Amino acid sequence: MMTTSGTDASPSKSLSGSGEGPLRDLRVIELNAIGPVPFAAGLLADLGADVLRIESPAGQLDLVDEECAVHLRGRSTVTLDLREPQALVVARELIATADIVLEGFRPGVMERLGLDPAELVRENPQLIVGRMTGWGQEGPLAHRAGHDIDYIAAAGALRAFGRIGETPVPPLNLVGDFGGGAMFLLVGVLAALWERQQSGQGQIIDAAMVDGTAYLMMLIQSLAGQGLWSSEHPGTNLLDTGAPFYDVYRCLDGEFVAVGCLEPKFFAEFAAGIGLDGDAPEQYDRAQWPRLRRLIEDRIATKTRAEWEALFTDTDACVAGVRTMTEAAAHPHLAARGTYLSEPPLQAAPAPRFSRTPGRAVPRRDKIHGADALTEWGIEAELAETVVGEVDD
Repeated sequence: MMTTSGTDASPSKSLSGSGEGPLRDLRVIELNAIGPVPFAAGLLADLGADVLRIESPAGQLDLVDEECAVHLRGRSTVTLDLREPQALVVARELIATADIVLEGFRPGVMERLGLDPAELVRENPQLIVGRMTGWGQEGPLAHRAGHDIDYIAAAGALRAFGRIGETPVPPLNLVGDFGGGAMFLLVGVLAALWERQQSGQGQIIDAAMVDGTAYLMMLIQSLAGQGLWSSEHPGTNLLDTGAPFYDVYRCLDGEFVAVGCLEPKFFAEFAAGIGLDGDAPEQYDRAQWPRLRRLIEDRIATKTRAEWEALFTDTDACVAGVRTMTEAAAHPHLAARGTYLSEPPLQAAPAPRFSRTPGRAVPRRDKIHGADALTEWGIEAELAETVVGEVDD
């Protein structure tokens, strides 16, 4: 019925981290979904919230094996068939004692399940319901299916991720699911929590990936408004590999370095480091960009990534080796900060960091599951065992 295996996690270099986090005592119900909802719930859990994940026995698209699902760390889990009357009673009892509910169903599904957000807020006036969708709760496409790639395409972001003359390249699912989705869901939830302190009232948040993605593009929108950005010709602009001093180059060993020296003083350090010095064209003379790119390509190709990293470590040239996730965990700076947890599987430590109330990444195996998770939240033991048993049968 429920999952009991888990993964190692910690707020520091080992699993001995402590600290309740700034969100301690906050009670969150996560109705299982994919993409932004578990990401948002996981961040709340890392920062100390008590998160209970309600999973469906029907299952859903799951690309990650159980023991590698570090994105599900930090919360208790129970499987409830919300189509069953008693399971629905349990869900409503849980929500009645919660501060936050996070859900990622299509519009109307919560209502059909018997969990109408407006009704839930009437019953629990301080409840905050975060509704996460791709298209939003309203609009012509609100009830249509989609994924990250569709939402960032519609919102005008995907077209910007590509070199001149080439097909746009999806930036993983970082922009739609997590940037434009989960982060805006979290901003909405935390803003509603702050407002609740003044009003004493909860509310419902409509977080849509198309809205958040469009918002993320505001700097680019500003540049375009000044005529400094061409949406029709991606890969020709300042931040999309059009500028030769803001791009990725292949090294002698086939690895890569990222160059991002936008400011003239940083560009001067970079040019000196690769041996251009007086041969470097004027940095912001676009007519000279093709020549400058060829010069940079030729110089970078003469050394390995490790050699360039060593040469530029103590400079402001804004050069970094392009590392895999595994290599990133061993980066001297990230290792010193404990950015990645030291015990497998590979996963990031909680972020951001707090001076008094550090977060903690609790391994899945250290959280409780099933009927025990329900009783911890105040559900009567007999009822908890009954609904869990219904799922097991």
